[in-house]
Amino acid sequence: MTANTPGSIIKNNFTTDYSYRESMGTDVDLLPDWETFFSSLTQLGPEETEDRRQNIYRMLRENGVTYNIYGDPSGLNRPWNLDIIPYLLSQRDWKKTESGLAQRAELLNLVLQDIYGEQKLIKNGVLPAELIYNHSGFLRQCAGIRQLHTRSLVLYAADIARSTDGKLWVLNDRTQAPSGSGYALENRLAMARILPELFNGLQVRHLSSFFDTMRNALYETAPFQKQDTRIVVLTPGSSNETYFEHSYLSSYLGFTLVQGNDLMVKDNHVWLKTIGGLEKVDVILRRVDDVFCDPLELREDSQLGIPGLLQAVRSGNVSIANPLGSGILENPGLMPFLHSVARYFLNEDLILSNIASWWCGQKKEMDYVLDNISSLVIKRICKGSDNRNSIDGASLSSAEIDSLKQKIKSQPYLYVGQEKVNITHTPALVNGNIESGTSLFRSFLVGSDHGYTAMPGGLTRTAQRENTFIVSNQMGSVSKDTWVIAPEPENIDSFKATKVEPFTETEKRYITSRTAENLFWVGRYAERVLGNARFIRNVLQSSMEGNRHHQNELEAERYLLEAITHYTSTYPGFLDEEDAEKKFSHPWDELKHVLFDASRAGSLLFNFNLFCRGVYSERDHWSTDTWRLIWNMEKEMSGVSLTISHIRALSVLDSLITSMVAFIGLNGESISREQGWVMMDTGRKLERSLLLINMLQNTMVGKHDASVDYNLYEALLKSNEALVNYRYKFKRPLEHYLALELMLLDNNNPRSLIYQLERLKTYLGKLPKIQQGYTLQEHEKIILEAHSRLMLAGRETFTRLNKKTNQYVKLNSLLSDIYGLLSEITGVISKTYFKHAPGQKQLFTIESF
Repeated sequence: MTANTPGSIIKNNFTTDYSYRESMGTDVDLLPDWETFFSSLTQLGPEETEDRRQNIYRMLRENGVTYNIYGDPSGLNRPWNLDIIPYLLSQRDWKKTESGLAQRAELLNLVLQDIYGEQKLIKNGVLPAELIYNHSGFLRQCAGIRQLHTRSLVLYAADIARSTDGKLWVLNDRTQAPSGSGYALENRLAMARILPELFNGLQVRHLSSFFDTMRNALYETAPFQKQDTRIVVLTPGSSNETYFEHSYLSSYLGFTLVQGNDLMVKDNHVWLKTIGGLEKVDVILRRVDDVFCDPLELREDSQLGIPGLLQAVRSGNVSIANPLGSGILENPGLMPFLHSVARYFLNEDLILSNIASWWCGQKKEMDYVLDNISSLVIKRICKGSDNRNSIDGASLSSAEIDSLKQKIKSQPYLYVGQEKVNITHTPALVNGNIESGTSLFRSFLVGSDHGYTAMPGGLTRTAQRENTFIVSNQMGSVSKDTWVIAPEPENIDSFKATKVEPFTETEKRYITSRTAENLFWVGRYAERVLGNARFIRNVLQSSMEGNRHHQNELEAERYLLEAITHYTSTYPGFLDEEDAEKKFSHPWDELKHVLFDASRAGSLLFNFNLFCRGVYSERDHWSTDTWRLIWNMEKEMSGVSLTISHIRALSVLDSLITSMVAFIGLNGESISREQGWVMMDTGRKLERSLLLINMLQNTMVGKHDASVDYNLYEALLKSNEALVNYRYKFKRPLEHYLALELMLLDNNNPRSLIYQLERLKTYLGKLPKIQQGYTLQEHEKIILEAHSRLMLAGRETFTRLNKKTNQYVKLNSLLSDIYGLLSEITGVISKTYFKHAPGQKQLFTIESF
C-alpha cells in the first residue's frame, strides 16, 4: 500500500474520474468516519497490512468458508474473498435505511398474504393479474393456506445501492430464501479477530443481537408453543453454492441441518429421521427454492424436497420460513407498482425509493423500454432457459439488441426495464493499492410479533471489473464487512425477554440418520486412506531399497504387489495375466495409478476425494484446527499428477499419513462421545478390521521360503505400526505364530483384531435400541459372534499347515468367516439407523371390488 497518511490516500490512490460519495464529502475531503478508519489503517504500514490481509484469507480458508461460482475451476472449494476495507454507513444513513427497510418488509408481507388470500390488489386493479399469474414464483397450490402468524414473511433482504447524488435505491427484494447473513457474520468475526485496530475510534454496531432475534422469531412461528420445539435448517446439500452458510447458521443458531431425505411426512406431520427413530419437526428454516420443496404437489422431478410437505402446512402442523410461494415477491415487475401498493395498504409513501422500472406488460412502458434498451438493464420477471434474468443493454451488439426486442414484443409481460443508476464507488484494497469498485449492500431483516428488526450491518459486494453495473457473487464479486457507525440502542435486550426456551437440560436428541451415515463413512474412508497410504508406502520403500536381483527379494515383492491389488480392490492391477510381467518389472507405472488416478475406483486419491465429500457434508462437526488439516491435505493432494516421481510420492504419502493421524486424533477429543464419535469410530474400527483381515490373508495364510515369509511378516507389522511392539514384546526374530498372536489376539495392541472387535462391541451396544426388551439387536448378535469365533480359535487354527497347498487353511477359513460377519454389519446398521422408509400401505383388496 503506497499511502501512509489519510491525505495521501486521496492524492496517490483515488482516481479523479469516479464519484466517492461513500467516503468523501463535497469538499473532496474524507468524511470523519473514513478519516478515522484510514488513520488506523495507515498506522499498520504496508507490510503489516499485507500480512493481515493474508491472515484473513488463511483464516477464512482454514475455517472452510467457501462460495461456489458455477463453472469456476475451484468448484465447491472456492475460497471466500474478503476485502479488509469495510463498507461504512453513518448513523444518519442507517436510520433512514433501517426505517425504510422495515416499512418495505411490512408492505411485502401484506402483499404476500393478499396474493394467496383475498387478492384485493388484483381485484381492485392495483396489480395486473398477468404480472402475478405469469411469474414462476406464484404457486397456485399455496392459495388459501392459512398463515399462522401476522408476519408470515419471517426473513427479508434487500439489495441497496447509493447513486452519485447520494440517494439510496432498492435494486432487488429477496424473500424466498435470502442468503448472505451467515457470510456477513463470518466477515465480521474475521475482521474483529485479525484487524481489531481498525475498529478504534468507531462505534461499530454488533451483529449478535440480530441472530438472537432471528432465533427467537423462529421459535415464535412454531404451530404450538412447547418446551421442546424442533427447528431444522433445510439445505439442498453440500453441492449448493452457499452450503457453508447453511451449515454455519445451523450451528450458530443451534438448529439441526437437514436435507430433504432427512425428513418425511406421516399423519400430516413432518418427522425427522434420527438414529433413535422419528422426531416431530415444528419449524423449517428453508434454503431450498419453494418449487423444489414438495415433489408430490410442486416439481415432481425434485429430489430436494419432502413429499407431502404442503399438506402438512395446510394442516397447520408445521411452519416454514419463508412460506412456500414467497418467491412471487422477488418479481422485479412488482417494483413499478409498489408506490401504489404502499398507498393502498399503508397510506404512506415509500421511505426508500425503488430503482426506476418499467413493466413491459403495459403498452406505453414497453415502447419506452424498446426505445431506450441500450441504456437500461433488462430483466425477466423470472429466469429464462439460459438461467439469466439481468442483461445490461449497453453490453449487447446490434444483433443481440434486435433479438432481445423481438423476445420482448412476443411476450412483453415477462420483461422489465430498469434504469441504470450511476452507483457510487467505494475504496478497496487490491494488489497493495487502494482502488475503486462499484458496491451493492444487502441488508437483512427478521419479522416477529414485535415488528421487523434489521441487522445493523450486512453483506457488501464489490465488482472487481470497471464499469460493471451488475454485481453478484456468481460474477466473482469481492465481499466487504459492513459497519454501521452508531451507538448500540439502549433497548437491545427488550426482545430477549420474550425468548422461548428451546430445550431443557434433560432433553436428549439424536443426530440425524444422514449425519450418522456421513460420519460413519468419514471414519471408514479416513481409515481406508490411512491404511492404503501406509501399506503402499512400505511396499514402495521395500521395492526401492531391496536387492531386486535376488530371487527371494523379487518373490516377496511380487506377493506384496499382488497384495496391494487385493488390499485396494484396484483390479486387475498386478493380477492382470496379460501385462503381469511388465507390471512386475516396472511396478511404479502401476503404483502411481493406484495412488493418484482419481478416476480409478479404489485408488488412494479416489478414496481421499470420497473422504473429503463426507467431511464437507458435515461442516458443523469439525473444529478450526480440523479444517486447517483438511485444507493442508487437500492442498497436498491437489498438487499430484501421474507424472510424479516415486521420491516425491513418498513425501506426499508421509505428509498425508501425518495429517490423517492428526485428523483422527483431533476429532477424538472434540466430537461428542455420545453419538458423533461413536458413529465415526465405529466406521474406523470396522474398516481397520476389514483391512487387517485382508492383509493377513495376503501375507500370513501362505507358507513360503523363510526369507520371503520374513519380508511379508515385516511388511504386515510395519504397515500396522506394530513392528516395534513385536520386537519389544517377544525379543526374537519374526515368527508366524507370534506375529499372528500379536495382530489377532493381543488385547494390549491397539492395532490387533481383538482390540477392534471389543471396541465395536462397546460402540454397537451404545446405539439406540430399536427393539424393546432385553433381546440383543441384530448388529450386536453379529459382532458377538465374530468376537466369539476369534476368542474360541485355538493355536491349531493358526498353525495347522496343509502341506499339499502350503496354506494355513483353518486360519484362512476363520479370517474369511469373520470378514463376512463384519461386512454384514454395515448393511444391518444402514437398514436399522440410516433408512427410515415409511411402511407400505395396501390401498385396496380384492374383496373391496
